[in-house]
Amino acid sequence: MCEADAYILRDDKKELVLKSVDLVKPQDDGYLLVDIYGSQKTVKGRLKQMNLVNHEIIFEE
Repeated sequence: MCEADAYILRDDKKELVLKSVDLVKPQDDGYLLVDIYGSQKTVKGRLKQMNLVNHEIIFEE
């Protein structure tokens, strides 16, 4: 599987936003995340890094 878990950095700690993310789509004020089941969440902030080998997408506020 190629999906990754999305996290946001708060106070130098990773907080899980959404598991099994399949789609990351830029929006005006952040990113739309969609998981493999169709659930959606919006993250406000900026993309810090994507580590696809470790299946992680990390955002900053």
